[in-house]
Amino acid sequence: MGARGLIETGVPPQPQWILYVKAAIIFLATIVFALGAYGCSLGYLASGGVAGMDIFIAIWTYIVYGGTLAVEHYRPDMFYRIVALIGYILATIFWLSAWAWSANVAALWLDLSWKGTDAHNLGGAMAGAAATGAINWVLVIVHLVFFIRGSILDPNTSGRAELGQVKPEASTTSQQPYPQQSYNSQ
Repeated sequence: MGARGLIETGVPPQPQWILYVKAAIIFLATIVFALGAYGCSLGYLASGGVAGMDIFIAIWTYIVYGGTLAVEHYRPDMFYRIVALIGYILATIFWLSAWAWSANVAALWLDLSWKGTDAHNLGGAMAGAAATGAINWVLVIVHLVFFIRGSILDPNTSGRAELGQVKPEASTTSQQPYPQQSYNSQ
């Protein structure tokens, strides 16, 4: 059995609530995008950096999750699971690094600045991006686990006969032979 289902085409069977998890991932990515854009607007403090990373991960999420949702809905026969798996794994890594970096920068700016200053506002925006990103990271992991589980346990995967891995065929019941009269003796 192994990981054969991960290299198949077609949408793997998943629970219905995973659709809501994907929608939440995209919605939370929009919040992180907005907070990152606000951080970039304070350019003399942020100058890209962590705010740019937050914008990048939001765009990556739109491409990966929005793209897979579109392909699942409009062309499920063109859904390559291995491509989606690579995108989901990279999204998991990027979300971890984005929220951890945002939390680090938020702690720095909130600790070293006065309330009401642009530096304190940047720290607040990055703290919000870190908290939202951490929640989104957990949702991305949940989705990844159920995607892998659905792909591996998919009963409709082919036997990959071209690679020499043939599924065992169902055994047929043998018929008992009945003696027939010879046609010459009539």
